[in-house]
Amino acid sequence: MEEIDRRIVTLLAADGRMSFTDLARETGLSVSAVHQRVRRLEKRGVVRGYAALIDHDLIGLPLTAFVSIKPIDPAAPDDAPERLAGLSAIEACHSVAGDESYILKVRVASPLALEELLQQIRAAANVSTRTTIVLSTPYEHRPPVIREDTP
Repeated sequence: MEEIDRRIVTLLAADGRMSFTDLARETGLSVSAVHQRVRRLEKRGVVRGYAALIDHDLIGLPLTAFVSIKPIDPAAPDDAPERLAGLSAIEACHSVAGDESYILKVRVASPLALEELLQQIRAAANVSTRTTIVLSTPYEHRPPVIREDTP
């Protein structure tokens, strides 16, 4: 990836609403050149989309937790992500190495809501769970450092 494309990706990762005019000013390119480069990055899948960052406290979901899951029957099909896809409180599902199979990031309204969600997860995917509750989040959604040898 060219240096200028790395710069554009870094700027967009920090502010996905940055205008083409501002991107042009920050990169030294014309607005049309920036527009073409962003479209190319989107077509290549480097930029997969744009999203609003939500204050979960203000929308009634102040409790964040990480739920590690492990199948009760190791011989069972590895289909937990599909079984859990309908639970909207699960924000992310990561396949991991280690004792557990997946780590889920969840957001709920209360400890009671977390307890209910854990029951739903266990029942839907036939898994055991281990839960870590987030006390605070000093930072999140940091822009990546893009290496020079990135294709």
